[in-house]
Amino acid sequence: MNEEQKDPETEKPGYITANPKSYGFIKQMRDHLKDNPTEAEKVLWKYLRRKQTGYKVRRQHIIDDFITDFVCLSKKLVIEIDGKIHLQQKEYDRLRTARLNELGYQVIRFTNEEVLAKPDRIKAKIKEYLDEIEDN
Repeated sequence: MNEEQKDPETEKPGYITANPKSYGFIKQMRDHLKDNPTEAEKVLWKYLRRKQTGYKVRRQHIIDDFITDFVCLSKKLVIEIDGKIHLQQKEYDRLRTARLNELGYQVIRFTNEEVLAKPDRIKAKIKEYLDEIEDN
């Protein structure tokens, strides 16, 4: 888990971040989320994709037993976009963030409303975080 390895077909480094015991089940959930993004995720992905921040960002990436909204693996930064459901699951989010922190990830959170109301401000904040973190 969390080991860097070479993909033999492409010779590019790859990342193993998922728990192999739960990967099959979580991958199905991840595929569904990837095919059905929220409006806020769509807005933010337009900015984060194709290294527009200067960094590779993945969406709906599995880390351990969790599906992150966005992650920059080289910076170990997880970006979460929280909808109203997160108001009812604060303890779960706290435990999830603690586990991701244990694995070496920083987690930043924004609400759907923040992303939709001021996407440029959110984009700038994410870029600031990415620029400030040293490469792993």
